Amino acid sequence: MSNDTRELPANHDGIHRFIGGSPLAVAFRLILLSILVGVVLTVFGFDPWNIVNSIRRLFRWIWDFGFDAINSLWRYFLLGAVIVVPVWLLSRMFGAPRGR
Repeated sequence: MSNDTRELPANHDGIHRFIGGSPLAVAFRLILLSILVGVVLTVFGFDPWNIVNSIRRLFRWIWDFGFDAINSLWRYFLLGAVIVVPVWLLSRMFGAPRGR
């Protein structure tokens, strides 16, 4: 007698392979990940009920934040230049001559 019995994969093996584990464990991981992503998106001002407006508002915030950063850098530059440039100029005018 030939012992040529092959085991056919059970129906749930294909499902496990497709979704990446047992359905209950995958559902639990997806729920936790969705909550985490939802918290992060809320920090950026996304609203699940009006996603298009939220995306537009996010890009507007990024745009405004970029120009606010440039404005702050410009103000720091001007404030520092008020001190640094005259000190540099005076040190060049009255400093010891440098040898060549």
